[in-house]
Amino acid sequence: MSTIRLKNIKIYAFHGCMLEEGQIGSDYLVNLSVRANLEEAANSDELKDTVDYVQLQKIVAKEMSIRSKLLEHVGKRIIDKILITIPLVSFVKVTVAKVNPPIGGDVAEVSVTLVGKR
Repeated sequence: MSTIRLKNIKIYAFHGCMLEEGQIGSDYLVNLSVRANLEEAANSDELKDTVDYVQLQKIVAKEMSIRSKLLEHVGKRIIDKILITIPLVSFVKVTVAKVNPPIGGDVAEVSVTLVGKR
């Protein structure tokens, strides 16, 4: 198994339980790691034989654009969409972080990490 990672995908989105979060929005960072057998791609040098990281980023952006109350929910949607859309992927790990969360303290970010596999 090989790994493809997308690090610190920056997205502005509107997740959260508070009404204001849905109106004002916030900055998010998404880190994504997928595992797949990339041996054929390593030999062929063809995009069709690998996991296209452009497609991964588009999935993350699309799912992050759908409002959720919980980061856990959006993270699960990202995992599910990747596993449904990209058959080569056998394992997904995603971390969704809200930067400067409105939690009444000086906290740089809060995050959740979820994993999924076939």
